Amino acid sequence: MSDRIRAQFAFLLEADRLRGIERQNLILDCSRRENSAEHSWHLALYALVLAPFAAPEVEISRVIQMLLLHDLVEIDAGDHPISDDVDWGAVEQAEKAAAKRLFGLLPEDQGNALHTLWHEFEQAESADARFAKQLDHCQPIFQTLYGADPVPEHIEVVRGNLFGGRAAALKETFPQAYDHAVDLLGHARDRDVSELTIRLPFLNAAEALKTIVRATWLGDGSRAENSAEHSWHIMLYGWILGEYAVQPIDTTRVINMLLLHDIVEVDAGDTPIHGALSPEALAEQEALEQAAADRLFGLLPKSQDIEFRGLWDEFESAETADAVFAKSIDRVQPVLLNLLNGGGSWLDYDVSLAQLDSRVGVKVTRGAPAVWDHVRAEVTPWFEENGRA
Repeated sequence: MSDRIRAQFAFLLEADRLRGIERQNLILDCSRRENSAEHSWHLALYALVLAPFAAPEVEISRVIQMLLLHDLVEIDAGDHPISDDVDWGAVEQAEKAAAKRLFGLLPEDQGNALHTLWHEFEQAESADARFAKQLDHCQPIFQTLYGADPVPEHIEVVRGNLFGGRAAALKETFPQAYDHAVDLLGHARDRDVSELTIRLPFLNAAEALKTIVRATWLGDGSRAENSAEHSWHIMLYGWILGEYAVQPIDTTRVINMLLLHDIVEVDAGDTPIHGALSPEALAEQEALEQAAADRLFGLLPKSQDIEFRGLWDEFESAETADAVFAKSIDRVQPVLLNLLNGGGSWLDYDVSLAQLDSRVGVKVTRGAPAVWDHVRAEVTPWFEENGRA
């Protein structure tokens, strides 16, 4: 098992580099460019929220998995805006080589499965892949058109994309999205798009998770991570490491919990695990998060409000097998990032190995003891070398 789990973590830590790939799109507040990791998280949320628009044969869990993976090749091949004049044949070859390298880091069975899923998305021939592609075309359009202060050139890119570009196909494949985008550009349409527009306030509000800065730094130490890209990375962790759950789990439910688990931080902010909070402060933070859940999930139609809030509550309670494992995996990723970046929040909060065991190890062991055995063995030398064992 040791070789297998080492290969899995090699892939997960390499995936961290997707956060360094900047896209042309700005985030909604227009303060900076979006990166490909947080874009992938937002697309997965689009898939969950806009599932009612998928064809009956579409399996949303596979769509979400495709969207978690679809841009990983940009780690090697880079991002290429549709408006750029590039050699798309060369890009295709670079992406194929990247997929072979990246998925080749995994154990053979998982690597083959993920590579096949990525290829299915690229081919866009299955119902799942076609819907995933539709969402990948929609999200940048709405992110631009709903932006606080969009760049005029980006508006023109959207216009060209809708009228003659790749998004023109949405007119037939996702007409509600096409008509609403055209409406936002000032070209009135008479189609009723209310089933779409009642869901966009939630997707737009949740997008602010990209601005919530966490205590953990990226593996390269260049900056602190944000909660949206953290959620994307944790979803990969939950998927890849699901076999180590101490009880049988539903991987789809685990991934969906991790997709939603930090959304309340849009209102309530992040609470560092190594930050010392009094019982009174913890109770106040819990009240803030409950109020945030009320507001944010309440932006959705009632059926989705109930469904998504139920998943979030289940995660918070950590009593079911799915939630116990999801909570465990949520604790693992920051540990590995701290090891990569030379200590990170362990240095900031003066953390000892004993404190890591009590604050993190106990929680991870509850849901995935084999994962903690591996992680603890990896980090112990750092604590010994830095006099914190």
